[in-house]
Amino acid sequence: MTAPTEASLLQALQAVVDPNTGQDFVSTRQLKKLRIEGDQVAFEVELGYPAASQIPALRKALVDAARTVPGVANVSVELHSKIIAHAVQRGVQLLAGVKNIVAVASGKGGVGKSTTAANLALALAAEGARVGILDADIYGPSQPLMMGISGRPESQDGQMMEPLVSHGIQLMSIGFLVAEDQAMIWRGPMATQALDQLLRQTRWQDLDYLIIDMPPGTGDIQLTLSQRVPVTGAVIVTTPQDIALIDAKKGLKMFEKVGVPILGIVENMAVHVCTNCGHAEHIFGADGGRKMAEAYGVDYLGALPLAMSIREQADAGKPSVAAEPEGEVAGLYKALARQVAIKIAKQAKDYSSKFPSISISKTT
Repeated sequence: MTAPTEASLLQALQAVVDPNTGQDFVSTRQLKKLRIEGDQVAFEVELGYPAASQIPALRKALVDAARTVPGVANVSVELHSKIIAHAVQRGVQLLAGVKNIVAVASGKGGVGKSTTAANLALALAAEGARVGILDADIYGPSQPLMMGISGRPESQDGQMMEPLVSHGIQLMSIGFLVAEDQAMIWRGPMATQALDQLLRQTRWQDLDYLIIDMPPGTGDIQLTLSQRVPVTGAVIVTTPQDIALIDAKKGLKMFEKVGVPILGIVENMAVHVCTNCGHAEHIFGADGGRKMAEAYGVDYLGALPLAMSIREQADAGKPSVAAEPEGEVAGLYKALARQVAIKIAKQAKDYSSKFPSISISKTT
């Protein structure tokens, strides 16, 4: 029997297309270490995004394609995700222990931004990524309640704080440092400095993604954060309602002005389905987020329902992706997370670590 050749195998494997990117693994050079020993074939495929739930199907497709080549008996495929750091705004250095930072923002409050941020983080983690959340809402921190965790951060050296962990997510919030009923009566510069400390004095532990739950609005705090924090990309959350869209557009423009890529728009509370009769109703209007995405030339990441279960699960400290990981709502959040991760993977890589640091010292 004729032994398979590398050319014939690559040709067969090029027919397998990644359903998430629409590209094959050969031309994108994601297929590596192809080895042929008689009728035995082995190779690796490297994904740039977390995809634990999709790896079995991708592996089967690749094995089936390789077996179409005459002379192939056994096929060994290793698929794994390699998430790397991507470029951020010019002049802003990456954060130690964090590869990519995703800002989840809205122009106004009450559109479900924090719930979206929590479920986005949990969905990325469910696909195999190491994820953290920074609750950047100094005046109204909600992540401790949503993620079902309380307590004070510990410090091993008196300088850096250890993040708290819930549902496998590393967390930091001003809510861990002050009493629940204590009002933060701080002016903008004080709040901005506090947030900068929460971000940089937390010992984030090898995160693929840090989700920042941004405070609502586009004022001084939000602008300063978007200029100082090394953000890989931003997700804009809005409802279909015109009044929410007006403010969402301001948030989008703010990120554009400071050079932060817009990963896409999430349309929250898009439709309500009655739990009694099943009637679907667009309480806040229809397709406002989709139309905004089209108007500004950014991706529409999808619509999320106005569902009582989402609210109840978040209030109980177990957001939908953690409470019902195989449920319909969790599936929507996972699809959203996958799009965000893929969009990041397509962005320019960060090369700052490739350049040597230069120090100047006096000599006598």
